[in-house]
Amino acid sequence: MEFVLTEQQEMLRKMARDFLDTECPKSLVREMVTDEKGYPDELWQKMAELGWMGLIIPEEYGGEGASFYDLAVVLEEMGRACLPGPFFSTVVLGGLTILDAGSDKQKQELLPRLAQGKLVLTLALTETEARYTPGSVQVKAQPKGDEFVIQGTKLFTPDVHVADYIICVARTKESNDPEDGLTLFLVDSRSSGISYVPLQTISGDKQFEVVFDSVKVSRENILGKLDEGWTVMARVLEKAAVARCVEMVGGTRQVLEMTVDYARERVQFGRPIGALQAIQHHCANIAIDVDSCALLSYQAAWRVSEGMPAGRETAMAKAWISDRFKRLATVAHQVHGAIGFTEDHDMPLYYKRAKTWELSLGDANYHFDKVATELGL
Repeated sequence: MEFVLTEQQEMLRKMARDFLDTECPKSLVREMVTDEKGYPDELWQKMAELGWMGLIIPEEYGGEGASFYDLAVVLEEMGRACLPGPFFSTVVLGGLTILDAGSDKQKQELLPRLAQGKLVLTLALTETEARYTPGSVQVKAQPKGDEFVIQGTKLFTPDVHVADYIICVARTKESNDPEDGLTLFLVDSRSSGISYVPLQTISGDKQFEVVFDSVKVSRENILGKLDEGWTVMARVLEKAAVARCVEMVGGTRQVLEMTVDYARERVQFGRPIGALQAIQHHCANIAIDVDSCALLSYQAAWRVSEGMPAGRETAMAKAWISDRFKRLATVAHQVHGAIGFTEDHDMPLYYKRAKTWELSLGDANYHFDKVATELGL
């Protein structure tokens, strides 16, 4: 197991950082919080031209054919930049699902468009319980001839307002086993019967309540096998959790850099506050948390990239970083003092994302339970 980046990955990381520093300044991030769409089309297209949308899509479908670990390198830089927009929902939640479960025809039709930046996807999974478990899925899809009719409400669905397709997880059969009877449907977002309401979030990311009111979907739009969708969903959620972890690592690294720089530059009582032992220890604690988050996250990313079982490593990483990102951001606020709480400062952007991402794809308690299960308890 080697966490040192290859020469190509170092080039990818540098290119991503340079691009995002130029094209995604924090002024743009703050502007997009109140923007109805949430991201500029120009930025999205430039990312597509760099090959980011098709990074992990096989070359036969117009992608770059890179590894999951390569994607992790870019995602860390996106987390560092607080990148707005539907990249995560499109490439990670949507793209990975189609790669895993899509038929040859579905892949031929969708993946080239995704790689070109001409397709936006999202995943509608969570409901009133806001949990990532099969038993929490109550939205139903009833067969009717060559179609299914979807009825019910999804919550916290990202970027549905700009999505071309919604991957909806629905119950197609009642069973004592909650994993049995779930099916993935590729739903055209323009279908009759779909409505959505934006949800106000602490970080300003675009999440929605989505209502499926007798929405008709062709059997041809099933991803994978009927009634066996949770097997696919479990694999995708594991990869998505790792992807979220490395995104959070990018945020933690930037918080550390900002805090150390401020401690060096801020002069109080005739000397930099970084000369004070209390501030030094705060920064040391942040650095320790950052490295522990990175090691756990990249261990999981490496195992996923190598096609190895990564359930335990993923759960450990997400449980740890969900707590630590929020904690180190709080300590960083203490070092910055009052200036760090102003909306014009960058610190609130990271604390708000730490709080939002803490819950995304399962909070610490959810993943503690998964670790315990992996331990045989």
